[in-house]
Amino acid sequence: MFADRKESGRQLAEKLAPYREKDALVLALPRGGVVTGYAVARGLKLPLDIIAVRKVGHPDNPEYAIAAVDEKGTAILNETETASVDPSWLKEEIRREKAEARRRSLVYRGGEKALTIKGKTVIIVDDGIATGLTMRLAVRSVKIQKPEKVIVAVPVAPSDSVQTLKEEGADEVVVLEPPEQFLGAVGAHYLRFEQVEDAGVIELMNRSAEHVSS
Repeated sequence: MFADRKESGRQLAEKLAPYREKDALVLALPRGGVVTGYAVARGLKLPLDIIAVRKVGHPDNPEYAIAAVDEKGTAILNETETASVDPSWLKEEIRREKAEARRRSLVYRGGEKALTIKGKTVIIVDDGIATGLTMRLAVRSVKIQKPEKVIVAVPVAPSDSVQTLKEEGADEVVVLEPPEQFLGAVGAHYLRFEQVEDAGVIELMNRSAEHVSS
């Protein structure tokens, strides 16, 4: 159990200590993952960027991801689940979430270009994994850019996600709490798991840029 996302990020940074001040960078999944990712980047003295991927929730349970899409429109589907929903609804939801991913990419970076990934060790951070679809897409999107190494680092994740992420191309998957003890929801592993707003993400991104440049 973690007090909050900051604490989980600090613990991840300790686990990832061999990468401190190396030729590496941290990519966080907004919004909540940026809080965790900021703590990781700060602890390792590495630059922080975002990777904007969005889940598409089931129409009867929006928290349950049945697909994921990035700002370029690349998507991963849980085909068993998507086969049972209205195709026109799914197409519209994917379009809407793609647009939101694009918006976040622009707004959170403040118009700055994304960090260069090619040839670097990339640590992809989120505040936890449930279905794993968004993190799978994040790994896939990063691998296309030819990094030296891809590490997924999260406080919590179910057992099946760890193997799936390795199959997707992650060289290493770091999980703090035993995957076999996953409680079914990421928030169940935190004492405080508040909603993170745009302003909070922008503030952390700006602070991270200041730390790197100083």
